[in-house]
Amino acid sequence: MASALIVFAHGARDPAWAQPFEAIVERVRALSPGTPVRLAYLELMQPDLETAAGELAASGVEAIRVVPVFFGQGGHVRRDLPARIDALRARHPHVAFETAPPVGEARTVLDAIARYCLDGA
Repeated sequence: MASALIVFAHGARDPAWAQPFEAIVERVRALSPGTPVRLAYLELMQPDLETAAGELAASGVEAIRVVPVFFGQGGHVRRDLPARIDALRARHPHVAFETAPPVGEARTVLDAIARYCLDGA
């Protein structure tokens, strides 16, 4: 089964805000060169989730994992994202969609942030 990944971020008016998320996508591509990866935004930036998922679905992927790059489960992750995933499932019934927990809830991410706070790098 062809699988893909969408790194899902909030979005902002300042285009420079996207740089860390673009760096994450490039690192994912380096770690897994055969995996199609897209960056998508909730609002204010493009592509949005629907566009990124549509491109991947049109390319023939059968499964898409959406990873919210949020620190916790605020309203966007608890309400907005599930509603958008449901709409994507209806629009692309041949694609299996999975949503990962927010990255900020992963122990490895929290440990890395704690180390950064202590070490400064």
